[in-house]
Amino acid sequence: MKLGQIDLDAYLAYAESVILLPQASAEAPSLREPPAGELHAGVDLGTAYLVLVVLDEKGQPLAGEYQYAEVVRDGLVVDFTGATDRLKAMKQRVERRLGRELRHAASGYPPGVAQVEVRATAHVVEAAGLDCTVLIDEPSAANAVLRLDSGAIVDVGGGTTGIAIIDHGQVVYTADEPTGGTHFSLVIAGGLNISFEQAEALKVNPAEQSRLLPTIRPVMEKVGSIVSRHIAAYQSLDHGERHVNSLTLVGGTCAFQGMAGVVQEYTGVPTRVPARPLFVTPLGIALYDRVQHP
Repeated sequence: MKLGQIDLDAYLAYAESVILLPQASAEAPSLREPPAGELHAGVDLGTAYLVLVVLDEKGQPLAGEYQYAEVVRDGLVVDFTGATDRLKAMKQRVERRLGRELRHAASGYPPGVAQVEVRATAHVVEAAGLDCTVLIDEPSAANAVLRLDSGAIVDVGGGTTGIAIIDHGQVVYTADEPTGGTHFSLVIAGGLNISFEQAEALKVNPAEQSRLLPTIRPVMEKVGSIVSRHIAAYQSLDHGERHVNSLTLVGGTCAFQGMAGVVQEYTGVPTRVPARPLFVTPLGIALYDRVQHP
């Protein structure tokens, strides 16, 4: 499914208003009437967050839920039962809000993950009571929302950084390497001699981010080095004739103040972050959810 013309910032802002933490989702009122038409759902099994998003037949967000969950590491499902149980409960709460049953969903994976591990993601979705209609690499999913004609999407998740290079609206190169938001938290915890949980809380507090920036700048530069290396690899495929003229950062980690500037300084490529980068990829995954009707 393709989105029509949208105001990206307004679209992402509205998505944030309906994709809720579990307690808020449990307390949220149901829609005044169940939505008509086909629903499109996306499940994003991330290193830090598990996200379920539901869109209407026009691609507009209806409801969703997200929660912190250590069930995946570097794209690999390490707690199948925990992931399944959490997703089942999320599905039930979102179904109550919608007034409709969810029957199917798409899911995503970091590029470069072995196919056997990709299938494990589908098994989680199916064990939670959803038919898995498609598995899509995460940066490509993000471009379903961003709709870039050229440039690169850099999806900085909890455990990995994925890059997708876009040319004429098509993904022509993908890669993924360890380094993400979890590494930010580990560095903060070590630098300040505090627990990982305390570091996580500080990391997502905008009031603390300017103070923490010097501590985690080397991790941001590592993200920049990953991007630079893969841009060079892509350009080498055509003797340097291919160019990447912009970077768009997505994923909750990229909301950290100053990250775009550090990556741009390191790579030399103009870099931006959407105003609300957290749910770009899950929304894109949901856009890929479609059932083949006979």
